[in-house]
Amino acid sequence: MPARSDRMRLGAFLYPGGHHVAAWRHPSAQADAGVNAAHYRRIARTAEAAKFDLIFLADGVAVRGEDIDALSRTAIRYVGQFEPLTLLSHLAAVTERIGLVATASTTYNEPFHVARKFASLDHLSEGRAGWNLVTSADPREAWNFSRESHLAHAHRYTRAEEFVDVVRGLWDSYADDAFVRDRESGRFFDPDRLHLLAHEGAHFSVRGPLNVPRPPQGHPVVVQAGSSEAGKALAARTAEIVFTAQTSLEDATAFYADVKGRMAGFGRDPDHLKIMPGAFPVVGRTESEAQDRYGELQDLIHPVVGRSLLEQLAGADLSAYPDDALVPDLPETEGGKSRQALMLTLARREKLTIRELYLRIAGARGHWTLVGTPSRIADALQERFEAHGADGFNIMPPTLPGGLDDFATLVIPELQRRGLFRRDYEGRTLRENLGLPRPPHRHPAAAIRAPAAP
Repeated sequence: MPARSDRMRLGAFLYPGGHHVAAWRHPSAQADAGVNAAHYRRIARTAEAAKFDLIFLADGVAVRGEDIDALSRTAIRYVGQFEPLTLLSHLAAVTERIGLVATASTTYNEPFHVARKFASLDHLSEGRAGWNLVTSADPREAWNFSRESHLAHAHRYTRAEEFVDVVRGLWDSYADDAFVRDRESGRFFDPDRLHLLAHEGAHFSVRGPLNVPRPPQGHPVVVQAGSSEAGKALAARTAEIVFTAQTSLEDATAFYADVKGRMAGFGRDPDHLKIMPGAFPVVGRTESEAQDRYGELQDLIHPVVGRSLLEQLAGADLSAYPDDALVPDLPETEGGKSRQALMLTLARREKLTIRELYLRIAGARGHWTLVGTPSRIADALQERFEAHGADGFNIMPPTLPGGLDDFATLVIPELQRRGLFRRDYEGRTLRENLGLPRPPHRHPAAAIRAPAAP
């Protein structure tokens, strides 16, 4: 692989009080973070001052888990927190340059809803919106949408393939210059610059047009967060950022080469997709301070919570096995296949018991855990970046606000000193800062007049 001439991209992945499963219990964390607007304003401004490319918010449309005891002891199962697009609309008003990325499921939304909301966020933020496309992994979400069961994994992805095409088509409902707003002539928009979608497919029938002008970015940036075979195929065709999880350099470089290598088949430039795996950094000014900080968080894990988290990520009931048993073989899940595979690979490679595995994943949920000094963490990020295992990283602070403060004040200056990360934003939109092109309009310059509505 050639030496890299670009710079690292960094996202600030914000869970309310931090990513560690016990973060809310730590005295430095904001316990009510999920519904504390001032808390989010503070950390958004911290991330922007540090020149992060984007803020990333995950989401689910169900409380994850049936064990009420475990649920009542955690703050990371989508319990007690804001809806992300509403929150990002609020944060758009208190930030200027940082990207604003939120999750929306293709299984439990309709394309028109997603297209309208993200187009609106792109206008509100003056070109900083991104849509994290997920197909949903938790079967409980079905019960909140008048369904008895979750769609099968393969069905979810065929739906997602069509869904993203419909959304992008709706974003192109109008030419960029369609809204003339000419008071003298009385013409609000040029009817020759309106384009009906008229989509008829296996999953959706959508006439259009969208009732929002074309977004400032043309299309909000599309992010994809799946690493199964179906997920990689979808990413290579449609995604501009991939959020993924690899814990070793070998796995990271293999994934990077695999996804980028598929893009030519879709006529895409590999540079137009940024692969940004999750990284969970526990930073200390010394190694012992970093280890002590990590140990403090690990000591706060309630066993009920640890086991419940493992069952949720593995997609299996482990109640028949004691904590000191080796992780058993598990049936294939219809939930998140790549995350289950990651759990099992880690358990087999290191011969972990159930307790050892849930302690290993309690912070990063299968993502890359880094514990050490700023220099040591920068070394690890640099190695993976320069080996073409990542184009950047979605940083997962263990606690908030402290974990983000530590990364911003200790690690980012070290990355800047090495010339690996920006000192100022390159542009005003998320696309400009990521080095991504603005999508051309799908219709030629010759206008297509829309027929009159029936």
